[in-house]
Amino acid sequence: MAVALTPGRTVTPHEHTRRRSRVSPGRIAAWIYLGVIVLVTLFPFYWILRTALSDNYQLATNPSSPLPVGFTWGAFQRVLGLASTADAQAQGGSGASLDIALYLRNSLIYASVQTALIVLFSASAAYAFSRLHWRGRNLVFNLLIAALMVPTVFTLLPNFVLVKDLGLSDTFGGLILPGALFQAFTLFFLRQFMLGLSNEVEEAAIIDGAGPLRIFLRIILPMSSAPIATVSLLMFVNAWNDYFWPLLITSSQDVQPLTLALGVFKQSSPQAAPDWAGLMAAALVAALPMLLLFVAFGRRIVNSIGFSGLK
Repeated sequence: MAVALTPGRTVTPHEHTRRRSRVSPGRIAAWIYLGVIVLVTLFPFYWILRTALSDNYQLATNPSSPLPVGFTWGAFQRVLGLASTADAQAQGGSGASLDIALYLRNSLIYASVQTALIVLFSASAAYAFSRLHWRGRNLVFNLLIAALMVPTVFTLLPNFVLVKDLGLSDTFGGLILPGALFQAFTLFFLRQFMLGLSNEVEEAAIIDGAGPLRIFLRIILPMSSAPIATVSLLMFVNAWNDYFWPLLITSSQDVQPLTLALGVFKQSSPQAAPDWAGLMAAALVAALPMLLLFVAFGRRIVNSIGFSGLK
């Protein structure tokens, strides 16, 4: 028996049932649940934007309004240095200056260099632990992965003392080096992926006379481009958002990243009310590059986690 839809077009009862099952109470509940999760996730970003587009004086009169209070672009003008001190104070700002270009440059240098070093050393170590065979390999790997159980706060003081003794305080070297030589998660992530790579290509390269270094650079790294891109993005975001270590080791604006600049901007007028609109505008400017990166590479992250064997 078939159900006629249009002249010359029929569907079987099985197809008809399948079409009806696409709209079911369970599916509707799942979409509602996903919608709620999306709204809860995106609401803080909307509230940041709403506050940034508000007049700082009028914001205090109606702080619970879901829409901008006294809509103005003044907060973004203050953050980007486009407003004079008089205009900033007239809009409820503190009149403080924020060299956004300098702090963005510092954050870019810090995050980019540290990410490059982390990925380079982690990929090299992952290759040694996954593709090379040597005595004690698993024991050493387990000892390194045990670092995942050590809270980061426990390493701050030893790293601070070491950097200070080396004379690297208040430099990019002091910012970058302590976290660039070893990251347990990155090592584990890349090793899991490399363990699943086929041996045939590597064996063919060995027959052709290729050594471990050439195999690593010419074969393993290109085949691991997806997980490497994923960990690069994750490490870049982690370094970009880092606050406590730069606060501990730097005091000069020539080195401090943007996360510290937000704290300085908030505390620039301790005798007056904080410039909440300006602070939210600065936070949005700082977060926007990371949001764009996640939008552009979100699918790659999900696919790479699946390929790596992580559950």
